[in-house]
This record gives sequence, C-alpha cells and structure tokens, in this order.
Amino acid sequence: MKHPRTIFLAVVLLFVAATASAQTRNGFDLAGALVPMSQIESGGPPKDGIPAIDQPRFVTADNAHFLHADDRVLGVERNGIAKAYPVRILNWHEIVNDTFGTEPIVVTFCPLCGTGIAYVSRVDGKPLDFGVSGLLYNSDALLYDRQTQSLWSQILAEAVSGPLKGTRLTAVALAHTSWDDWRHRHPDTLVLSTDTGFVGDYTRDPYASYVHSRTLMFPVARRSGRYPPKEPVIGIEVDGKFKAYPFAELARVKGGEVTDTLGGKTLTIRYDSAQRTGTVFDAQGREIPSITAFWFAWYAFHHDTEVFEAK
Repeated sequence: MKHPRTIFLAVVLLFVAATASAQTRNGFDLAGALVPMSQIESGGPPKDGIPAIDQPRFVTADNAHFLHADDRVLGVERNGIAKAYPVRILNWHEIVNDTFGTEPIVVTFCPLCGTGIAYVSRVDGKPLDFGVSGLLYNSDALLYDRQTQSLWSQILAEAVSGPLKGTRLTAVALAHTSWDDWRHRHPDTLVLSTDTGFVGDYTRDPYASYVHSRTLMFPVARRSGRYPPKEPVIGIEVDGKFKAYPFAELARVKGGEVTDTLGGKTLTIRYDSAQRTGTVFDAQGREIPSITAFWFAWYAFHHDTEVFEAK
C-alpha cells in the first residue's frame, strides 16, 4: 500500500500538470492573459500551420496577370512606396512580414472577420517578426511575435499574453479595395507575387461559402442582430471612442461622403459603392487608419460602439 504522503504528492503533481495544460494552447503560455482564457479557441491549425510570408516577392502591376479587376487587395502606400497584397494570397498565409524602405511593416488578414490591418512592426525600437499562432479570440486571429512568443489580438492591436502583454502596435492606413481601384490610384504599385515559396492554390477561395453565409465558425462573446453578421463596416477608433459605418448605410448617402464627429474630432468618410471601399480623413485632410470588418467582428470587440445611420 502506498504511503499517504506519496499519494498526496501524486495528486498535487497531477493538479499542477492539469493547470499548466489548461493555461497552454498551441504551445503558448496564457497565464495572466488580458482576455478570458476560456474564450481563446484553437482555429484548427497548429502554430505556424498557416505559414506567414517572411520573404515577400513582388511583381509590377503590368506583370500581375493573375489578378482580375474585381479581385480584392489590401493596399498600403508608405514612405513613397505602394504595394498591393491580394486577398487570394492572404487567405492562405494571413501575415506578410515586409518593409517599406527601412520601416518594418506587418500586413495581416483574418478571413474569418474580413479584417485586413497593417502595423508598424517595431516595439521599443526593435523590429518584430510575426507568425500565425493558430489561435483565435472572438473568431479573430491571434498573431504571435517570434522574438518573445507574445500573443497579439489583430483587431485590438495589443499583446494579450506573454512578455509584451499590454503593448500596442501602431496601425497604418490601409485600403481594402479592388485591384482595379488600387491600380488606378497607384499605377506604379508593386504586387505581392504568387511565388511565395509555398505550395498553394491561389486561384481558389477557401472562404467563399463562409463569406456569403450568416454562419460563424467560432463563438464570439457578444452578438448583435442589428445587421447581418457579415455586413462590412468601416470601424474607427478615436481616443477610446468607437463607431461603425456599415456599407449598407453609406450606400444610401448621396455622393458617398460623410462628415462626422467622434471623440471630439471631425472626420470625413468617403465611400465608393462601386469598389466597396471606404477611406477616412481627419480635419486636416490626412488619411487615418480604419478597419474594414464584418459587423459581427466589430461588435464582438466593441459592443459599446456608436453606429452611423443614413438619414
């Protein structure tokens, strides 16, 4: 018969092991996470199961023969350089670690939330490289940086666990638009090549049926039936105030231009219904970062959001 102390120690070790396991997902330590651990879900693939593009190759606009006029792209113009990142490629990779001149920029896309966001990938003067964790929070991708293994919420632009917990990234202006529109605005643009170094069918959209359904693949903390779940919205944050501009509402505005006030600041939102894209400017006419997202995703993160309604 085993000594009672031996049995007690075995039980303690089992409890510690179970607790450690409960605080770990895909190899990431979630202890003390800023979001509920119970709401961090596995998206299916393991860490790096969806490979980020670390050495992006580009072609000129004239050589981007694989793109059609209505293909969706994420466009970034920075430091005098314009680049287009086709969604048909981002569907399979979700992250591109890139540079604009000497400035490190990471371009991210979450197909589940329809969110394309770019950030300056530098913290305290040090560049970070990002990968796909395989984890989700509110159905949105959790990125991780390879330098510290911290997990970052794409929509919150904040590290939610790890050594950099609480640190925020700086978003940069990004256009979520059609290839035809981006090329017209930036004829000298570079385009992310399908020569990614990986094998992928970039002619097939694995999320086509998902985007056109009302079904979510993963749970979210809060939902609202005010608009269809996948209704695109332009989401804006100003000094901790949030507002959504649904495409359905903007389409009813004559000329597609709205002047509004958020957080005490004047904004101008310009919406192109033909290209299904929106751009936001401050009172000085400078473009400011915004997020194009599915309504369910914006609301899940910002349930206290204001919502623009066309009159």
